[in-house]
Amino acid sequence: MPRGEIDEAWIEEAVRRYRRIEALQAEFDQAVSTVEVTVRSPDGLVEVLVTADGRITDVRFLGPLHQRHHRDVAASVRAAVAAAADAAQWAREKLHNETFAAYRPLAGA
Repeated sequence: MPRGEIDEAWIEEAVRRYRRIEALQAEFDQAVSTVEVTVRSPDGLVEVLVTADGRITDVRFLGPLHQRHHRDVAASVRAAVAAAADAAQWAREKLHNETFAAYRPLAGA
């Protein structure tokens, strides 16, 4: 192609790819707000449901609390919330990798 001419096929392909990436981004945004991960505290007392975007949707106590010291219950809640943050990050990364797998860089970045 002579210098200065516009490659319309290249432009059309770029626009098509851009629109596809926009659609994938919308799909990803929807998925991170709806995909839930469940985690438990190490002692099994607390269960937390968290979305991939980090929103805690439920906290459940899986055992009796009346025989436990308040500091132990608080430690279980903190541990479960910390695990929920890690699980949300893992879920986001997994969704991102699955959603944008075709658009990974060809060379190491």
